[in-house]
Amino acid sequence: MENEAQTGIEEGQNLNSIVIVCIDEDDIEINQDKTPDAVAIIEQNVPVPANEEDTMDCVDVSGFLVGMTRETIDDMHQLYCKHARALGFSVRKSTTRCYSNEVVVEKYFVCSCAGVKNSGNADIFSDASSSRKRSNSCLTRTGCKASLRVKLNDDGVYEVLSHVMEHNHPFTRTEWGHLHRSERTITKEKGKAIEDMITSGMRSSDSFRYMVQDARGEENVGHTMKDHMNFVNRMKMNAIEGGDAQTVIEMLQEEDTKEEDFYFKVKLDDEGRLCNVYWRDSMMKEDYRIYGDVMVFDTTYRTNKYNLICAPFIGINNHWNNAMFGCAFLANEKYESFQWLFEVFKKSMGGKCPITLFTDQDQAIATAIEKVFPQTRHRLCLWHLQQNAVSRFAQLKSENSFKVAFKKCLSGCANENEFESCWKSMISEYNLEDHSWFCRLYGLREKWCTALSKDFFSAGILSSQRSESTNHAIGFNAKKSTSLAEFYGILKATIKHWRIKEQNNEFQCSKSVPESVLPMTGMLKHASEVYTLTLFREFESEFLKSISTCSTIVLVEDSMMVYDVSSHDANACTHRVVFDCLRNMITCSCKKFEECGFLCYHCLRVLHINSVVSIPEFYIQKRWTKFAKSEIWDRLNNRIERSEKAEDCIPWRHEMARKYYNLVLKSQGNEEARRIVEEGYNRDTLSVDTLMTSLSSTEQSETSVHSYSSNVVRDPARSITKGRSQRIKGHFHKKKKKRTVESNLIPAKEFGSKTPNVHLF
Repeated sequence: MENEAQTGIEEGQNLNSIVIVCIDEDDIEINQDKTPDAVAIIEQNVPVPANEEDTMDCVDVSGFLVGMTRETIDDMHQLYCKHARALGFSVRKSTTRCYSNEVVVEKYFVCSCAGVKNSGNADIFSDASSSRKRSNSCLTRTGCKASLRVKLNDDGVYEVLSHVMEHNHPFTRTEWGHLHRSERTITKEKGKAIEDMITSGMRSSDSFRYMVQDARGEENVGHTMKDHMNFVNRMKMNAIEGGDAQTVIEMLQEEDTKEEDFYFKVKLDDEGRLCNVYWRDSMMKEDYRIYGDVMVFDTTYRTNKYNLICAPFIGINNHWNNAMFGCAFLANEKYESFQWLFEVFKKSMGGKCPITLFTDQDQAIATAIEKVFPQTRHRLCLWHLQQNAVSRFAQLKSENSFKVAFKKCLSGCANENEFESCWKSMISEYNLEDHSWFCRLYGLREKWCTALSKDFFSAGILSSQRSESTNHAIGFNAKKSTSLAEFYGILKATIKHWRIKEQNNEFQCSKSVPESVLPMTGMLKHASEVYTLTLFREFESEFLKSISTCSTIVLVEDSMMVYDVSSHDANACTHRVVFDCLRNMITCSCKKFEECGFLCYHCLRVLHINSVVSIPEFYIQKRWTKFAKSEIWDRLNNRIERSEKAEDCIPWRHEMARKYYNLVLKSQGNEEARRIVEEGYNRDTLSVDTLMTSLSSTEQSETSVHSYSSNVVRDPARSITKGRSQRIKGHFHKKKKKRTVESNLIPAKEFGSKTPNVHLF
């Protein structure tokens, strides 16, 4: 009998026989007491139980769920899914009948094998010359008649009116049951976990593998890899449901309402499409106040499918790391776009202009800088110049001597006379006198030659490498298919990573003291007390060089002493140092302090000779010290306290998650303990849902939604990049549609935060 039963189930036979099942309020499963190895098949005509709430009943296969009731359609669907799980088939929702008020009156649930595939186009692939490829899909519909009919009764609950048990296909093996469509669901809690993993930077495949590892097997996860990928894609699409550009604007508006000194500005074109957008937060303004003397602006990185330009404003902090001052998306590289951006940036920073601004060789940028930042020293990226110079002549690519000579002209000359000599020698040797590019480059020599730019502070930066490292960090996660909202999130994550790194550096500086190969006395000890660890290494390097130099006193007049300092290197030149011993003032012809912000080894040599044991206060720039942000620490603490009031639920959530997880681990080995945990969960869930429903209705009646702006922002035009297929449009696609623009969808051409006051704080 047992073998016959197993055969009947697997081959779809004896489907009018009787099955012994356990019917429970919360579950349905095969009764293993009667036949432990198979479903028991016994004689027909076992009566249907009168009371469906009995814990154990013998029921007829032809309709053993008939008469059962549930409060909601979802509960009835779960009931049928449990029955399907016990037998080995999948459930699909079918016909629904509703009242005019959309209350479901009648619902059909069917086997997933119900119905047949439409064969109207069955011969579409019959022509061997057809260019279409055959689909890889398989037929799963077998016309199965198994179904469950549910209807709303007079008592207001849903009741099973009919239950057809007959299947015309074999049931699924127990170990494959988790692959059924009705068994694969992503709950709200799992969805939140997946969203957190994706937001943190995990790939979709990696997050699924983590869940498999955590559940100890794919069969315990509750969904497949394909379901996981589809969920992530839907999550990304839902994030930009109202439009990619509109989603970014809403994110900026939300930040503006949450953060006190957040600033953003948006510019639209005549069609209401996003053209330019700029933003900065309060911390960027604080950083710019301290480190905004030098700034790098680079536009070489394109964002995504719209081909917008990512234009970050990058600075260098006291640990010689990147600091973000602001960021923008630009539609083009025209003068008008750069002028708009620089003016908005200047307004957002209270009118403060940088001392030095590094960019690439772009005439539109240069013109905009002259207009908006007339007092700022514009510097060109040396790396770009080297690449462009070599590309001008094919024969120069193999000339290493030319590369060396050109590099010396760029950054290897000590003064203007040496530069002029090296430039003339290079031009003459390689016959470049009449080349237009080199002639134009010579006319811009003050923007790139380090020998001509020592009077302006540049922090020792020679190129836009700071911004290029930003592009590298962004490009690590961003792709051409990345949406604008995702790109904004990647930028925020990059900035957050930089700030965490800065916090770690600040912590290391406050808790540790650098070591040195020399005794930590005198100026070296003083430097270790005031400078950050990174800048101390730079100072130590200069101090070591000063030991190997020789100095000659040239003139002594009152308190003024003049020295000639040179190293033993044959190629090194002699620099003149002037020291006023009364005022403790010192200058050097190399102008390293003016350019980098800390003393050169020539000055350190003279100070050491004159027994100066600490760095003169005038020559300690606060931007390089451990206390660069001491003035804003109190303001930051107050701001953090205010933000913690709004986000204090996060640590509580993590703590409660750990507690409940430990409780589950403790209870999983005992059936009684599991029952207690489940009962407590159901009780608490009901109480919390009741409370939240009450609070939600109260908030909706007492609060109104704040509409920051009525503007509706359209996405930028898609950029057709190389490799994208150019599909030939059909007859119906070629018809021009009339453009209808509603009056309430016409946006303003520019909007954003209120322009801050002229003073910074």
